[in-house]
Amino acid sequence: MDRRHFIKLSSLFGGGIAISTQLSGCGATFAPDGDDYVPPADFTHGVASGDPTSSSIILWTRAVPASNSSSSYIRWQLATTPDFTRPVRSGVVKTERSRDYTLKVDVRDLAPGQRYYYRFFTSETRSPIGETITLNNGVTSRVKFGVFSCANFPAGYFNAYDAAAKDSSIDVVLHLGDYIYEYPKGGYATANADAIGRGFVPGNEGELLNLADYRTRYAQYREDRGLQLLHQHKPFIAVWDDHEIANDTYMSGAENHNAGEGDFLARRTAAIQAYYEWLPIRPPMGDESPHIYRHFEFGNLVSLYMLDTRVIGREKQLSLGAYKQPDGRFDLPAFERDVNNPSRTLLGNEQFAWLQKQVASSNNRWHVLGQQILMGKMHYPAEIIASTDRKAVPGIIAQLVELRQQQLEGRALTAAEQQRLNAKIPYNLDAWDGYAAEREKVLNLFSQKGKSLVVLAGDTHNGWANALTDNTGKTVAVEYATPGVSSPGFEDYLGLTDKQAEDLARALPLLIDEVKYCNLHQRGYMTVEFTLGQVNTAWHYVSNIKDTTYTVLTQHREQFVG
Repeated sequence: MDRRHFIKLSSLFGGGIAISTQLSGCGATFAPDGDDYVPPADFTHGVASGDPTSSSIILWTRAVPASNSSSSYIRWQLATTPDFTRPVRSGVVKTERSRDYTLKVDVRDLAPGQRYYYRFFTSETRSPIGETITLNNGVTSRVKFGVFSCANFPAGYFNAYDAAAKDSSIDVVLHLGDYIYEYPKGGYATANADAIGRGFVPGNEGELLNLADYRTRYAQYREDRGLQLLHQHKPFIAVWDDHEIANDTYMSGAENHNAGEGDFLARRTAAIQAYYEWLPIRPPMGDESPHIYRHFEFGNLVSLYMLDTRVIGREKQLSLGAYKQPDGRFDLPAFERDVNNPSRTLLGNEQFAWLQKQVASSNNRWHVLGQQILMGKMHYPAEIIASTDRKAVPGIIAQLVELRQQQLEGRALTAAEQQRLNAKIPYNLDAWDGYAAEREKVLNLFSQKGKSLVVLAGDTHNGWANALTDNTGKTVAVEYATPGVSSPGFEDYLGLTDKQAEDLARALPLLIDEVKYCNLHQRGYMTVEFTLGQVNTAWHYVSNIKDTTYTVLTQHREQFVG
């Protein structure tokens, strides 16, 4: 069989992913110096793996032909040892310019609970060696997630990724969105980019609007050494948030999609295509589908449901400003009617029905929602929200905290003082607070069946631990939210010093009923470890994002026994 004919027969293509089973991927094993010559290609962005199951894993790389041709063939190997003396699977896949030279292999029929090593190569060039795992099948005593969100390239270096790559206790990375940002030079969090060596590449300095724009931005992000290392050493389970498309995305538009920027759905299609190309993900309904929600089983221990709260079913966000009357008063009855509308949806009927079916069929010890936005009721005192001067907010909060502390110490408050504490409204209507009735439906899916629920969130750039309550006030779940990798948080929005941010973080649990812990000014990541008896969560913060020199401080831990 000549080389060209063999390569044709060795490549199985479906939706841009090569499928390797025991039959298709074991016909021969290739040493890097084998006789069948494969032209050289540059592995420009390392390697990655993702979407592990108990019997399969996605392998990813980007291989740019040295000849600048429109396509090239690449060999790959998978082994249980890093020396590849006895590969368990190998094959040949095709990479093409039409997919930005990215490629994926869906390796199937693997052993459960196994650590694997993989690599890509041509006859003259080699990729780094990646390592990954398949999930346990059956009795499982422990699994640990590294949880990430909100990595903004011009805002700073991805030291949180680098730190987690070196943590051997992390089994799987959950990325909850904002893997990239679509903003242009001069836009959000870009002020110090040039000074710290994080400016955009020439030609990609505008807002991302088309496929070439998104691809170039992904390519630059993936040049970050910390991100490359994390992909190389840990399998990812990822879902998008809004900035992979545009700020505050919803079903048919986005806050950051404006007149003159073309058709939103065309922009969304381009963004989704680039995401599927650059992330080691197995699109559940194909490379062209916006459906990304899916679930993973970690033996008998964890059922993980990765949700889409952005693209499939989200109705347009409400705006507090829309309820301001001509005389300046806030139309509270109209606002409460709309925010609690039982037909208002964030997930959409199809995704909710899918979640309902998955939850009903799983009896695992823990149920986990991996999703983008805060689910906790972040109901702030109304006068904080009403303030038009952000710099005045810390002073207002200090006054309210003093009243709350006096109340806890037994002093009877005046009616006016009590009203200041009691008058609360949801602040972030882009989060679950803007979709209150559906939040109640989701919580009821688990609580009514006595299932232990842990909600994981990103989006806010800050660390949070929240007790989730239903409409009767009963605590039915916990929520842990990861700080941003590099995106600025509350301290930037309010113009706070570190000291002021720390004071505010201590104050908010006194004023917001569901908040138990928060950090408002440090960047980092979160680890969540599940055992049969408990959930152990830790927030890890990096000391610096302005260059690659940093230390890690594990500042807070929470334990949940279900």
